[in-house]
Amino acid sequence: MALVAGLPVSYISDNLTLEENSERAYSYIIRKDGTFVIRTADAYRNSYFERVRAAYGDINGMTPEEYIQVLSETMTMGVDYSNEFTMGGERYHLYCTHLPYSEWYLITFMPYGSMDSTIRNFTAEWTWLTVLVAAVVLGALLLVFFKYLKLTKAQVRELEEARQAAEAAQKEAEHANRAKSEFLSNMSHDIRTPMNAIVGMTAIATANIDDTKQVQNCLKKITLSSKHLLGLINDVLDMSKIESGKMTLNLDQVSLREVVDGIVSICQPQVKAKQQQFDVFIHDISTENVLCDSVRLNQVLLNLLSNAIKFTPEGGAIHVAMHEEKSPKGEGFVRIHIQVQDTGIGMSNQFMEHIFDSFAREDSARVHRTEGTGLGMAITKFIVVDAMGGSIDVKSHQGKGTEFSVTLDLEKAEVLEEDMILPNWNMLVVDDDQQLCESTVASLASIGVSAEWALDGESALDMAVKRHKRGDDYQIILLDWKLPGMDGIATARRIREELGEDLPILLISAYDWAEIEHDAREAGITGFIAKPLFKSTLFNSLRQFTDLPEKEEERLTETHRDLSGKRILLAGQ
Repeated sequence: MALVAGLPVSYISDNLTLEENSERAYSYIIRKDGTFVIRTADAYRNSYFERVRAAYGDINGMTPEEYIQVLSETMTMGVDYSNEFTMGGERYHLYCTHLPYSEWYLITFMPYGSMDSTIRNFTAEWTWLTVLVAAVVLGALLLVFFKYLKLTKAQVRELEEARQAAEAAQKEAEHANRAKSEFLSNMSHDIRTPMNAIVGMTAIATANIDDTKQVQNCLKKITLSSKHLLGLINDVLDMSKIESGKMTLNLDQVSLREVVDGIVSICQPQVKAKQQQFDVFIHDISTENVLCDSVRLNQVLLNLLSNAIKFTPEGGAIHVAMHEEKSPKGEGFVRIHIQVQDTGIGMSNQFMEHIFDSFAREDSARVHRTEGTGLGMAITKFIVVDAMGGSIDVKSHQGKGTEFSVTLDLEKAEVLEEDMILPNWNMLVVDDDQQLCESTVASLASIGVSAEWALDGESALDMAVKRHKRGDDYQIILLDWKLPGMDGIATARRIREELGEDLPILLISAYDWAEIEHDAREAGITGFIAKPLFKSTLFNSLRQFTDLPEKEEERLTETHRDLSGKRILLAGQ
């Protein structure tokens, strides 16, 4: 409307003509009195009604005047109009409609010949399309038929193999007990894991026979592995007791810290042999002493860890995490969550449905290259779920790894915990795992130490130097051995260059201290703390830098009492 008001009509007519595809269809825009607003180039008259009177013939049985009258009435009534007419010997279809928000009307003409041609073309295209679709459907049906035929042949072959296997199984039924005994006589990975630890620790002790401290450490680990091995042998040789559900738990006071320390010690030789990355994370463990069967708990953890080590290739990663939360059983219990995650070969979805079945092993070339009987996970499930009333879940993806999650509600042990308080030191914790840093800082805060954390050696060095320049040095620095970029030993060496020799620097790692001690001492590292970092682990390792009495000294003082004049009764068998 603005264009019409601002520009001459002749300009609009010249620039807004509707000549596109004029041989098929064309349109006019007119006013109610028939005068043109927009018209085609050949419409030289000023009024559409004049064009009707001059050029139109029969209009579906009406004269031009009758058609004009009907068209005017429909425009006055505001309704659309449709009709047929003949012009120049060719039939046309006419359609008239009102344009919104104006006083104008659009009249469109379509020759039937063009419509017929378009419809014929469309029909031909549709025919070819139908033929093509029919051919595709026929090809799909043939493909399905051949697939079904192939599948049927495979099923017949499998049925035949199953029949033959059933016949063989029937023949072997009478030898079932002997076969089971022979099967159990094979060395499973459950027995092999602690045995490897015993052999490895014995070799280390032999090589360091003059180092009393090293030999004692090896003997301690050999003792732990031997106890676990004895428990495994008893279970494997008495499978009937496990399968019948008659296995009982021997509840005693257990230190979670000692359990995890023992597991780490047993697994270290295998991890070192395969050059795997091994980390243990402890998050918010405040209840370290619980009541449970320590042999069974060790058995569960070793089964999970030995599988992770065995099915993870060289250079892979294995992570163990433990955290606690309130137990739904009440204040006297604590819920412990244990996760064992690896980057190994993983499992298929089909095998995960049977992973906890006795003697189950995945039928895969990847697994056949690995020794084992498949008994470990069945025992683990029985101990965790049936005996301890917990739960165990597994997530796995082939080629990406596996994660086992164990949840146990354990009764708290009624022990008088030592009052663990350290001076209000300023400490720095350096580890590439943020969750471990935050958990360690929280544990240190609970024993009176203020701590900050960093995720790499470069940041730790920068933080230590800045505090040194302010005259507010850290009292102790805890450095992880495996750090991105500059590792813990290199970081310690740089800190010594910047801050001197007085600052205690302790290396934290889940790996054996013996293999890195020489390089660590040369770099100026004061001592070593083995992961996992329980609160008691931190306290007992850091108390040497205070004037608090050592536990061993306290026990000696307690032991050397004056018993003169006392009467003692010794009863024995």
